[in-house]
Amino acid sequence: MGLNNKERNQGELKQATQRVIEYNVDGGKEDLFDINEEAGLDLFEGDIVYDENLERNSIIGDEYRWPKVIPYYLEDDLDVNAKGVILKAFEQYRLKSCIDYKPWSGEENYISVFKGSGCFSSVGNRRVGKQRLSIGSGCDRIATIEHEFLHALGFWHEQSRSDRDDYVSIIWDRITEGKEHNFNKYNDRTSSALNVPYDYGSMMHYSKKAFQNGSEPTIVTRIPAFSDVIGQRMEFSDSDLLKLNRLYNCSSSSTFLDSCDFESESICGMIQSRENDDNATWKRVSRAAGGPDADYTNMGRCDGKGYFMHFSTVSGPEGNRALLESRVIYPRRGFQCLQFFLYNSGHINDRLRIWTREYDTENPDGTLRLIQQVEALPGDDWQLHHVSLNVSRKFRVVFEGIKGNGDAGGLSLDDINLSETRCPEHVWRIKDFRSVLENTPPDAAIYSPHFTSTDGYSFQMGLYPNGSAGYRGELGAYAHLTSGSGAAEGGLVWPARWKQMTMMLMDQNADIRRRMNNQRSVTTDPTMTVEGTEDFFWDDPRKVGVKITEEDGTEYFRGPGAGTPVFLTQARALSRDFIKGGDAIFLLTMEDISHLAVSQPLPSTSMNPPNSTSSGTPAPDNSMTPATSSSSSAAPPEPCVSVRCENDGVCVLDDAGQAVCRCVVGQDWWYYGDRCQFKSSAQSSVLTAVLASVVVFVLMLMVTVISVLCVKKNQRKVQLEGHGITMKNMNSFA
Repeated sequence: MGLNNKERNQGELKQATQRVIEYNVDGGKEDLFDINEEAGLDLFEGDIVYDENLERNSIIGDEYRWPKVIPYYLEDDLDVNAKGVILKAFEQYRLKSCIDYKPWSGEENYISVFKGSGCFSSVGNRRVGKQRLSIGSGCDRIATIEHEFLHALGFWHEQSRSDRDDYVSIIWDRITEGKEHNFNKYNDRTSSALNVPYDYGSMMHYSKKAFQNGSEPTIVTRIPAFSDVIGQRMEFSDSDLLKLNRLYNCSSSSTFLDSCDFESESICGMIQSRENDDNATWKRVSRAAGGPDADYTNMGRCDGKGYFMHFSTVSGPEGNRALLESRVIYPRRGFQCLQFFLYNSGHINDRLRIWTREYDTENPDGTLRLIQQVEALPGDDWQLHHVSLNVSRKFRVVFEGIKGNGDAGGLSLDDINLSETRCPEHVWRIKDFRSVLENTPPDAAIYSPHFTSTDGYSFQMGLYPNGSAGYRGELGAYAHLTSGSGAAEGGLVWPARWKQMTMMLMDQNADIRRRMNNQRSVTTDPTMTVEGTEDFFWDDPRKVGVKITEEDGTEYFRGPGAGTPVFLTQARALSRDFIKGGDAIFLLTMEDISHLAVSQPLPSTSMNPPNSTSSGTPAPDNSMTPATSSSSSAAPPEPCVSVRCENDGVCVLDDAGQAVCRCVVGQDWWYYGDRCQFKSSAQSSVLTAVLASVVVFVLMLMVTVISVLCVKKNQRKVQLEGHGITMKNMNSFA
């Protein structure tokens, strides 16, 4: 992805010398329940549409489940930014579960997302046809959207579990009068915890301040350390995903392909290539001569753990190379993102190349295709890299290390993740982030370098490490357009139209599925004006921005910013793996979502559009861009396009070029059938064998009994005839 994908650190940061205009997209509301309360909504548990005519039920009962591929419709009244974030939320469901979403094409039941006066949903599939889910103003945060869709999928709030009093105390006299019903709990006959322990970290848990009538908490955790943990609105917790995957019988996720931290000696099924030069190889080590002294996964924190792969360039001729190949991968989409950490302790001429080895009937041993040479200057730290792939047939990822003309150190790899998602465009790494938190004055912003989008727009992120005015203890985050190269900006359209800028603080867990990233997105509305003026907010920064002069004399213009003063609390920023090795990593992207500014096409069989509160707009083809397209809508290679594999099966081409379903296999169970529609297990096989043996035994016993009876009957007949008795004689005696 070139220079734009390289890490940039806080050495290039500058505190604001002149205050720019900043727009708070949250309007002072921190949580979805604050939004609903300000809107005057009196919903069940704060955000649930509850039908009193229906028996209170939740995830008990198959009739309340959706299919694994859920039809959706985005109504016209939704904010364009909200539409973009909804599609990002769908991508997280695909990455971390088997739940997928597809545009509504006439199915009987579907979820219709609209802009109501708050954030709310029903619980479970109510089987009412069009089931509405509201993403109103301020609800366009990815965790809020994931939260509401978890309701729709069948989940209530965590603190309403039957066993909640073992883990939290509800302080009833601190609850706003009339809101006590929001703290009801269910018995285990109507709601199931799916045998998952109580989760303080669930995104479905109230915060300690929920529905308070003062400043004291309404929920007190019995373990005090979790007081500030409850109520997180970052991402799915591990237990959220465990329950979701259990409820929907997920054995794999839709877009996840592979992850490896090299802790296992099997190195995740990776292999040394037969094409390696003599004595050149990648080795699994816990430290390497010249560095690194520890892996990236554990950073030396765990005894007996902490391994990575290392290609030594200490000895051997220049040009010596070693290839490390992943296990065979079966893609479903036509695009992938490869993410990994690289440590270069060798020479500036040591190189890492990324290849794919792709298989088909004509090339059963695979054909190598060069994807990218990764630029990584020698240093004393692990560097994050992303490489975009576009493979549609089975393949391996190949890491090729090539020795330069030095004789020291080498190249090291760790925390590799491969998924069928789009790669982020830019990486902003802030060194020694704890020090930044401690030493940046309150109400002072620091700024990333200004990056360039694929459309040619220049932008940057502003961060308040110690909070902006009135928001101490919070990280504030704002996105700005900036001026760039005059030549590059010659063809740009102003005001910028529907460009969505996403700012993500990366949770640096080794496994991408377990990351609880924190992100916010803002979109350039070309009609938005600066308050009190007629100037367009997202116009050319040279017209509406302020002039910035860097320490090296570089000058540019920074336009107004849009974002939030409550991006993340400092306490949460210090939790999990947001800071690793002392550093924080922000992933920044700007993408064109103008296709979402028009109506989603209606199914061809549908006569009437879903209800919408907005005025009509033209409805041209609203095909989603590759970055947000459903995994079910991506066109697989022929002839798989007409094959639908069930139960997470994958369509592949056999040696004859025919489409077949490769079924999922577990340790003691497996799917089978031409569409993977049947399931079996070792237990059922044993039971089948036992039943078959019993049936055979019974049949043999019946044959034996019948044979004995026939022999006895013949013997009796012979005896009677020997005494001169026949049937005719017997009849005459009668």
